[in-house]
Amino acid sequence: MEAQEKPSILECMDIWKVFGNNAQSLLSELGPNPDDNAFARHKLIAGVRGVSLKVRKGEIFVIMGLSGSGKSTLVRCMTGLHALTAGHMLIDGLDLAQLSDADLVHLRRRKISMVFQDFALLPHLTVLGNVAFPLRVQGIGRQAREDTALRMIELVGLKGRESYYPDELSGGQQQRVGIARSLTTQPDVWFLDEPFSALDPLIRRDMQTEFLRLQSMLTKTIVFITHDFDEAVRLADRMAVMKDGRIVQIGRPEDLILSPADEYIENFTRNIPKNKVLRVRSIMDARTAPNNDVALPAEACLCDVAERVITGKGHHPVVDAEGTVVGALHRSDLAQYLV
Repeated sequence: MEAQEKPSILECMDIWKVFGNNAQSLLSELGPNPDDNAFARHKLIAGVRGVSLKVRKGEIFVIMGLSGSGKSTLVRCMTGLHALTAGHMLIDGLDLAQLSDADLVHLRRRKISMVFQDFALLPHLTVLGNVAFPLRVQGIGRQAREDTALRMIELVGLKGRESYYPDELSGGQQQRVGIARSLTTQPDVWFLDEPFSALDPLIRRDMQTEFLRLQSMLTKTIVFITHDFDEAVRLADRMAVMKDGRIVQIGRPEDLILSPADEYIENFTRNIPKNKVLRVRSIMDARTAPNNDVALPAEACLCDVAERVITGKGHHPVVDAEGTVVGALHRSDLAQYLV
């Protein structure tokens, strides 16, 4: 099934989060699109402004923006940690605003899971105790929760460190514990708010690789928050760029590079190596018949096929995951993206 055909599991419908006294009633009085001056007059701060988006089942949806853009406020709205000032937030068809406190707690414990930048490990518990903790809160028996925790610990590559305490682990290992803990409840939607930003660059790169490995095995629905465009384009199936509490553009990473919505997006993408982000399907010719026997995967990055295309002759067939020819690619099509 193509990504665009997958059903949505999470939907934001014109959601607003405004901080200040009487924010809800004042927002309704200010009209559909109040400006900063209107908020300032009433001593209000708008963290999220009219955001609408859908996250598809099984995709990595990255929300990125600079500090103060509203991305972390948005993810807290998505998880019910912030009550909405206006709009609707749906997870698997459930409107968070309509849930009782008990139902919201149940949703957070069983349908969603969160990983934050600061790891938030319990210092008095071992790795095993930390990873098993969400199941302990659910009332799962000790043997069952520890069996599940051990599987998650092995999954993230920490087998043999079950009895270590957090202060005996490196930063990257602590983050792996946080990731393992968030997976023990087998969440439908996995939220990660800048989980790697406190790590050193090399460890951060390793954690991104580990994250992609886990996703290839688990196929979770993931909402990933970051301020790093390089990280966003490496991880995202689709991404949304935020500025001043609003969504500027939503699309695949290559969509933002090939068709930026405005100058703000252009500035983000200007220095990104296009051959490492763009995929064959993005630049192929769907109307020309191929006349070369060397097929190219439609989902391959340009850097992975460059040598074959440059040294080849004619138009290479481009094939989808089922092996069906969906287009053709000539070395002249590729040249402009390799410079």
